[in-house]
Amino acid sequence: MRVPVLNMAGEQVGEIELLDTVFAAPIRPGLMHQALVRQLANARLGTHKTKTRGEVRGGGRKPWRQKGTGRARHGSIRSPIWVGGGTVFGPRPRKYTQAMPRKMRRAALRSALSVKAGQGEIVVVDRLEMERPRTKAMIQVLENLGVNGRRALVVLPERNWTVEKSIHNLPNAKALLSGNLNIRDLLSHDVLVLSQGAVEHIHGWLG
Repeated sequence: MRVPVLNMAGEQVGEIELLDTVFAAPIRPGLMHQALVRQLANARLGTHKTKTRGEVRGGGRKPWRQKGTGRARHGSIRSPIWVGGGTVFGPRPRKYTQAMPRKMRRAALRSALSVKAGQGEIVVVDRLEMERPRTKAMIQVLENLGVNGRRALVVLPERNWTVEKSIHNLPNAKALLSGNLNIRDLLSHDVLVLSQGAVEHIHGWLG
């Protein structure tokens, strides 16, 4: 698959070959869903907790005697049926992490990249460089590439602080290193902006 290569002004300066093994792989929705659920689950802290009747402060004394008052018998004011009492079967701290083999994770990434390529949602730019961080200039670059106004994922081959800081304040754009490519960001953005270096890096570890 050959796609045009644009410069930061939006002009075509060449073409690049995208490997079919990465950008035209079989699309497996079930695998992509499993990878997305795994990533979302692994991001959960699992620190939720409620107090049982043994952990709520107070309630050590029997509120009234067992018999003779005409009221129901109770042993603690922190019983779950009392206001301010403990919680029964409430959430406890736990881990939500899920395991998934590396081959399956990478196959899910190939499927997501193939979906983007098949829908024409991949833009390749020869380079992304800025002398200093400037959000206004980055907005102009995205307009030149035809992706402004859409949720854009800008993939860089290595750290570039000026470009990353220029994108940081844009609500509809996000900068990401090609080595950190993940299923959540791929599926949550409308268009993928790849630098040539990022394409080569993706070919290297997914091809």
